[in-house]
Amino acid sequence: MSLDRPASVLPHADPRLLADIGATYARFCIEHVAGRFEHVAVMPCADYPGFTAVVQAYLDSLPAGIKPRHGAVAIANPIEGDWVRMTNRDWAFSILEAQRQLDLTTLLVVNNFTALAMSLPRVGADGRHQVGGGEAQANGVIGLIGPGTGLGVSGLIPSGDRWVTLATEGGHASFAPTDEREVRILQYAWQTMPRVSAERLLSGPGLELIYQALTHDRPGAELHLSAAEIVRRALAEADSACSETVDCFCGMLGTMASDLALTLGATGGIFVGGGIVPRLGERFDRSPFRARFEVKGRFSNYVSRIPTYVLTAENPAFHGVSSLLADHVPDQDGGNPLLERVRASRESLSPAERRVANFVLDNPRTALNDPIALIAQGAEVSQPTVIRFCRTLGFQGLADFKLKLGSGLTGTLPVQRTQVRRQDSTGDLCAKVLDNTISAIMQFRESLNVEAVDRAIELLRRAKRVEFYAMGNSAVVALDAQHKLFRFRIPSVAHTDSSMLAMASELLGPEDVAVFVSSSGQPPELARAAGLAVERGAAVISVTAGQSPLARRSTVCIPVEHSEDVTTFVSMISRILHLLVVDMLSVGLAVRRAGASAPGTVPAPGQPPSAEGQMLPVPGVLISHIA
Repeated sequence: MSLDRPASVLPHADPRLLADIGATYARFCIEHVAGRFEHVAVMPCADYPGFTAVVQAYLDSLPAGIKPRHGAVAIANPIEGDWVRMTNRDWAFSILEAQRQLDLTTLLVVNNFTALAMSLPRVGADGRHQVGGGEAQANGVIGLIGPGTGLGVSGLIPSGDRWVTLATEGGHASFAPTDEREVRILQYAWQTMPRVSAERLLSGPGLELIYQALTHDRPGAELHLSAAEIVRRALAEADSACSETVDCFCGMLGTMASDLALTLGATGGIFVGGGIVPRLGERFDRSPFRARFEVKGRFSNYVSRIPTYVLTAENPAFHGVSSLLADHVPDQDGGNPLLERVRASRESLSPAERRVANFVLDNPRTALNDPIALIAQGAEVSQPTVIRFCRTLGFQGLADFKLKLGSGLTGTLPVQRTQVRRQDSTGDLCAKVLDNTISAIMQFRESLNVEAVDRAIELLRRAKRVEFYAMGNSAVVALDAQHKLFRFRIPSVAHTDSSMLAMASELLGPEDVAVFVSSSGQPPELARAAGLAVERGAAVISVTAGQSPLARRSTVCIPVEHSEDVTTFVSMISRILHLLVVDMLSVGLAVRRAGASAPGTVPAPGQPPSAEGQMLPVPGVLISHIA
C-alpha cells in the first residue's frame, strides 16, 4: 500500500469543521472538499474559558451560510470515553454535551498524535523532508515522534487498504543517557524530579532544562532562557551554549527515534513532527540526529536502512482529522450503496423508523459497531423499532443489516451463510466454513441475552460446586467448561454419560450449580436431570435453544438459536457458539472474583474476598481476555 494516497476531490454534502487544539493555541478550518482547508483561524486558548467556548467563537466568526454538521477535533490529551480533562490546560468537557451545545450531528474527538499519524498518507512528498539515507519499504510500519509542549509518540500499521493508528504514551518512557554529557544532564534533572522520562527532556520545557543543566555552573550564563529564545540564538549562531543545547537535544531525539524504529519494526520510516523540529530547518539536517539514529550496535545496519523524515506540511493535523472523519461519516456521492438505499427510503418509513435512518446516515460507523441498545438510544427510539427499520428495508434483522453495511464501509465482501456441498473444492469448502461461522457469531452477538449471562455469572460466583451435563457432540463443551472452572479451584465435574445424568443430579444441593449444554435442548435425559436438580434446590443454567424442554426447566437459560442439518453434518457452529458462551462465563467470573478482592487475584474457595493469605492467581487462560 502506498503512503501517498490522495484524498477524494469530490465535495462534501455539508461543510465540515476541523480543529487542532493544543495547550496554547486552537487551530480551526472548514473543509468543503477533502484536503482543501478554508477559513483557517488560530485562536489563543488562554482567551477562552473552555473547549466549547473556543469552538463556538470560531463558528460565530464564519461567514453567513456556513453551518457545519460534522466536526472532528484533535486535542493534546488522551481520549478515554466521553469525559475529557486536558492535562496542559484547565479545560474539561463531555464530548456528547459539547456536540449538543455546538449543534453538531457528529463530533469526533481524537488524540492529536492519532490525527498527526493519520495525516501521513495525505500530506505527500511535498509535506515531508528526508534527513539522511534509507528507503521506505512498501507496506512497512511507520513511526511518528513529535517534541512540542510534550513528547508525542504514535505509529501507523498497514491493514489491507487502510492504516491503523497506535494510541500510545511512549513519550513517558524512561530517558536513557548515551554519553557522559547526557549523564550529567540526567543527574541535574534528578535534583528536582525522582523519575526522568523522555518527555522531560525531549520537549519545549525539556529544551530549557537541557540548557540549564549545561550552563548552571558557567559564570555569567543566563540560566532561564525560553525554548523559543534558545532555538532563535542557535539558528543565528549567536550563543555557543544554545547551539550545544540544540545539538544535544537532536542527538537525544535521534536515539529515541531509533528506539521507536526498533520497537515498531518501522521499515516504512520514522517521521518527526511537533512544534520544535520543523522550525530548525537545515540546522536539524546538520545536527547529530541521524548519526545517533544509526548508532544501534548490532542493529546499526537495520536502522540505517530506515528513512527519517521531518513533517513539514502546514497544519498536518487537519489532514488527519479529515481522514478520520471521512472514515466515520462517508460522503453521499460514490459512497456506500446501502446508505444510499437508506437515504432513498426515508420518506416511506414511519417517523420512528426515519429517526433510525437519520442516525445510521449520520453515524454509519457507530451503527456498524454498537449494540442495538446504543443504536436505539442514539436514535431516541425503542429497540423493537430498530429491528422494524431493518426488516422494512428487507433485511432479516439488525445482524443482517450490519453485515451488508460493513461490506460497504470496509470494502470487503458480505459474509453469507452457504450450504457446504460434497462437490465443493477445498478452497470453497474452507471459505464456506469460515463465512458460515463468522456469520453465526455476528448474529449471535446481536441476539445475545446479556441479562441472562449476567445472572449466570452471579450464580457461578456464589457456587460451592459446579457440575456440567451434556451428551454427544456437546460433551466436549462440558469438558472444556469443567477445565476452566476447576482452575478457579471450584470443585467441578462433567457428566457426559446419558445413563448417569439423573443419578448425578439427585446428589446436588442448594449451594450447587448445574450447567446443561445442548444444541437442541430436546433429549429427555437432560430435561429430566435438570428437573431433578431444581427439586434438590440447585440452580440450573442451560446453554441451549430458548424454547426447548431443557430451557423451561432451567433457573437461567442463555439461548443459542442456531439450526444445523445434523443428519448430514456434525453441529460444528453450535459447538463453537457454546464454547464462546463458556468463555463469556469464565471471563465474567474471573472479573467478578478479581474485582471483589485485588486486581489479578481470586479468593480461595470458602473464604471471603478480603481474607488475607487466601488469594490465588486468576487462571492464566483467562488473563489474555481481561488484561
